[in-house]
Amino acid sequence: MEPEAAAAGAGGTAMAAPEPGRCAYFVARKKRFCKMIPAPGKRFCGEHGQQEEENDRKRIPCPLDPKHTVYEDQLQKHLKKCNSREKPKPVYFVQDINAGLKDVAEIPEKQVPISSLSKDELQNLIIKLKKASNGLELRLKEQILSHQALQEALNDPKNGESAFKHLKQQASILGNMEKLHLLGPGRCFVEFGAGRGKLSHWVDVALQNVENVHFLLVERATTRFKVDGKHKGRDSIFERLQVDIQHLCLKKVPILEKKKLPVVGIGKHLCGAATDLALRCLVESYTTCCEGENEEPATKRSRTVKTEVASNNSADNESNKDNWKPVAGIVIALCCHHKCDWTHYVGREFFKSVGLGPLEFHYFQRMSSWATCGMRETTTKVFTSEESEDQTNDTEEHEQTFSKTDCGSDTLQGILTVEERKEIGCLCKLLIDHGRIEYLQQCGYKAGLHYYTESAVSLENVLLTAVPSPSLIPEPTT
Repeated sequence: MEPEAAAAGAGGTAMAAPEPGRCAYFVARKKRFCKMIPAPGKRFCGEHGQQEEENDRKRIPCPLDPKHTVYEDQLQKHLKKCNSREKPKPVYFVQDINAGLKDVAEIPEKQVPISSLSKDELQNLIIKLKKASNGLELRLKEQILSHQALQEALNDPKNGESAFKHLKQQASILGNMEKLHLLGPGRCFVEFGAGRGKLSHWVDVALQNVENVHFLLVERATTRFKVDGKHKGRDSIFERLQVDIQHLCLKKVPILEKKKLPVVGIGKHLCGAATDLALRCLVESYTTCCEGENEEPATKRSRTVKTEVASNNSADNESNKDNWKPVAGIVIALCCHHKCDWTHYVGREFFKSVGLGPLEFHYFQRMSSWATCGMRETTTKVFTSEESEDQTNDTEEHEQTFSKTDCGSDTLQGILTVEERKEIGCLCKLLIDHGRIEYLQQCGYKAGLHYYTESAVSLENVLLTAVPSPSLIPEPTT
């Protein structure tokens, strides 16, 4: 069937003919003609060139990515420039440097779904959860702040509801950063899971009159509609690092290798295990390099750090060089605990100290989704952060979906009510986050958890903050 005929048989849902100067191939899946521009004198683009009757050149699927095709006689030339080819690794790529657990023997075999657990097994898990949570602060303090850098945007009536919710979150994150004295000169702000880079954008706006400020935007995926271009001509320097956090060695990023700047790690809704990878990236791989090539584990070194400081009260920066902490602070809005992973989790020692292991962690991270399951009664989708300002597929958004076996009220009917599930889910999230806090404390940081926005703004409304112990706060580089 000719493409035009196929279009006519599509029930009138597509154009009757291709746009002038465009490919004549009708894409049935999209119910429209291809929009690619064909070569002069041709009716079809290169991708659909096999439709050209007079064209006897054969097109074959690309061996690197079969989603597109290539002329067989140009295959070798194409492979050298194909976007799907393996590209050289950047200098800051170090395989699995922040991965965590290396001993796979500690990782349990595949567990059965929560829905397959017996009532006694489920009750036993809940008993363990409550016992391990005994003594923890179950209700976090609210620290909902704002920052003047966003006041104009917050008062702009052109912003819709979803944009307003994003801005409130960003304003509170900046407010918390200001409260911790992290907004200053001579720092490098590393935004993990940066997406379009909106959080870094607002930090830069807040620091528009401050000198010697650098931004590293870490995002493993290619991102559309980036806001980086808005900062051209400004004194601050923006650089994107397209790499998985698991493999990011900050000490090998040229700007940090050269200037040894104090780093501030930030993130807005850093999903699941990405938070653990980012924490390890900051307080282990980067800290270790700046403190010297010492093979002693970071957690072990941190236990002696207070005594080292106590024995040296000199105000001279050079004499305190060994005690200098290269990470000035960490401010991360947490997200998607159901995507955490025991392999990467930084709080394993805490879990073991309260009698828990990888098996319990697996179920607790799945049960953490119960904290927002109640929303299923009013909506079919639950978002950890609302859609972005311009309704694009922003990678900073994380649509949180739950399997019916984990969340459905019919699965646990007669065992737990919706409110009980929500309470247990919140407890699971708190326990996982507390393990992160203990990890940071062992590494010499003063860490805490706060509600940084209302649940009506975002269901994931907990902010993790950490700064070095008072005597170890790094001096800004002027």
